Amino acid sequence: MKQMTTKKVNHTDCYFGTTIKDPYVWLEDNQSSKTKDWVMEQNNATKQYMNNVFYRDNMQEALTDMFRFPKVGLPWEYAGHYYVYKNDGLQNQSVLYVKDHPNDSERILLDPNTLSENGLVSLNRIGLSKDGTYIAYMLSTSGSDWNEIHVKTIAGEELTDVIKWVKFSNISWYKDGFFYSCYEEPTDHTLSQQNKHNKVYYHKVGTSQEKDILIYENKEDPFQRFSTYVPDEETYVVLFGYKGTSGNTVFIRSLDTLEGPFTPVVDHFEADYGVIESIGDEFYLLTNHDAPNGKVVKFNAKDATITFEEVIPEMTDPIENVVFIGEKIVTEYLHNAASKLCIYSQTGQYETDIPLPTLGEVSGISGNRYSDEMFYSFTSFTVPRMIYRLDLSTLKQDIYYQPSLPFSLSNYVCEQVFYPSKDGTMIPMFIVYKEGIKKDGSNPLLLYGYGGFNVSLTPSYLSSEMLFLENNGIYVQPNLRGGGEFGEAWHQAGTKLHKQNVFDDFIAAAEYLIEENYTSPEHLAIMGESNGGLLVGACMTQRPDLFAVALPAVGVMDMLKYHKFTIGHAWVNDYGSSENETEFHYLLSYSPLHNVQEGIYYPATLITTGDHDDRVVPAHSYKFAATLQEKHEGEKPILIRIDTEAGHGNGKPLSKIFAEQADIWAFTFHNLGMSYTNPITLETFDHQDKDIKVKSINLSKMK
Repeated sequence: MKQMTTKKVNHTDCYFGTTIKDPYVWLEDNQSSKTKDWVMEQNNATKQYMNNVFYRDNMQEALTDMFRFPKVGLPWEYAGHYYVYKNDGLQNQSVLYVKDHPNDSERILLDPNTLSENGLVSLNRIGLSKDGTYIAYMLSTSGSDWNEIHVKTIAGEELTDVIKWVKFSNISWYKDGFFYSCYEEPTDHTLSQQNKHNKVYYHKVGTSQEKDILIYENKEDPFQRFSTYVPDEETYVVLFGYKGTSGNTVFIRSLDTLEGPFTPVVDHFEADYGVIESIGDEFYLLTNHDAPNGKVVKFNAKDATITFEEVIPEMTDPIENVVFIGEKIVTEYLHNAASKLCIYSQTGQYETDIPLPTLGEVSGISGNRYSDEMFYSFTSFTVPRMIYRLDLSTLKQDIYYQPSLPFSLSNYVCEQVFYPSKDGTMIPMFIVYKEGIKKDGSNPLLLYGYGGFNVSLTPSYLSSEMLFLENNGIYVQPNLRGGGEFGEAWHQAGTKLHKQNVFDDFIAAAEYLIEENYTSPEHLAIMGESNGGLLVGACMTQRPDLFAVALPAVGVMDMLKYHKFTIGHAWVNDYGSSENETEFHYLLSYSPLHNVQEGIYYPATLITTGDHDDRVVPAHSYKFAATLQEKHEGEKPILIRIDTEAGHGNGKPLSKIFAEQADIWAFTFHNLGMSYTNPITLETFDHQDKDIKVKSINLSKMK
């Protein structure tokens, strides 16, 4: 097909004597009329293409029907009230319910669906006052990381408090107010300007933001950001400082007075520290200091010299989560990238494992140290999120909530294999498919990856990917280096000057799947989001021969300039920086934007992003799309889909998700040569560009 063309300008940057052309730099100004016109032209071209994939609308209907079942979050109790998030199945945003006693009927506390007609306002973090009177809650619009904090009573009265320019903050209640962190109001380009000068304030309920008390700032390092923790006893405030995405400081001070100096607990950024629980003057922390797989330690805030005492030592499996419930410490480990739950005493003595239904992911644990009742959510590739209730005093557990799907998941196989990467490192990989699929190299296969920032990819329900699996596709998820599946050492093996390991792991996964006859290059699609979008961009430019379809979403594509926008400076821990000469040359060697070559036959590519993405700014995707469209050879399409009034993905309304996923799957099916069957109605459409041919219809399931 004929590719779009984009205006070029004569712009260059010089790095350590190397001149780098940046002809599409003008697309970095996402507020300019020229950029907005470009977005509209690209979206029109993509929409025209999708209109020619005749089953695309049917896919959106199918996705809607496949989501048409109620969803329930983890219930939890705090300060005498009981809370749970629920969604009737198709609500754009989930709703927070509350009840005052276990046997009461639930009532709506926060429903973000009422705040906009199209679901663009989403509920982010909440903070509950320790006396059970108030809830402070963050609202985001169009998926932006910018939030406003509002306050209402648990009884339902909305207060006038509004706090603006909040980003990456938590809410820590103390008496009749709370600590939060925010930035100064941006002077220009609110969705792309660097985020600097984070400050911690205390807000008293019923007052204006202008009267909030400044608690802490670091004028010497404008890129540091902060969060706080206040224990139930409200005797201390703990201050955490962050420069990047790993490593943080810890400071503490008594709340005898609201203002005052902090005492250092950890004054370096060499490891991660997070408070799990506090009991009186003792604080329990999870850290990977001298323990790449994590350990639990404690310190006493009254001690003149703060020292750490080990409670739960480092194990061979990395710790993913730790929660104090009743008199126990419940610890989630990752064993070969799947969850394992263990119970310890509060003194750190191992007691027993909690049996899990199958190989999967514990995606949340709730409970408190005042009760033996524990809830946890469990999911696997073909198991939608279920909620279990466990009595820690008897170890008896039962199902609290189990969703009912409109189609069967009984005929699926999930296998885990280990394959060698380029340097011989063995990489684990999950492979999911329907029973009876033949390994003859002809199967459509979707390879999904991430590989960064200590993020673990574990077995969780595949939601929209079920459309692909139900049409005899194979879904594959390798656990690449850079993630956290095997602790901090695994993470570090995919960072900075080792980042190529991540791409080698992904490419080796594709080669293994082809060699074992699961698929072949003409049937292989790759997908990744954010750092995973970088993964797809790097691999498709390094090995364009290996893939038929590439689906990079909200990806970091300009590795030389990523740190100059919004919170990008925090990613230097993982990526390195072009301001360092050695790291500049390494970044240049794989930066997707800078490794698109003239005259190469690249895979059919659908790039997705949002025009309000203020985490990975859309200019990454804009410039990558323009460069691919300029240099790509052949008839395969290079398209970009820019979701307007949408951000990095958080808080995206379901209606937008269905529309985007329908385009992604229509593009993928069409370019892999797949026929399509609606999993609900069983309508089957041949792979062709004209005339719908219905091969079979199950009339009993027609809506």
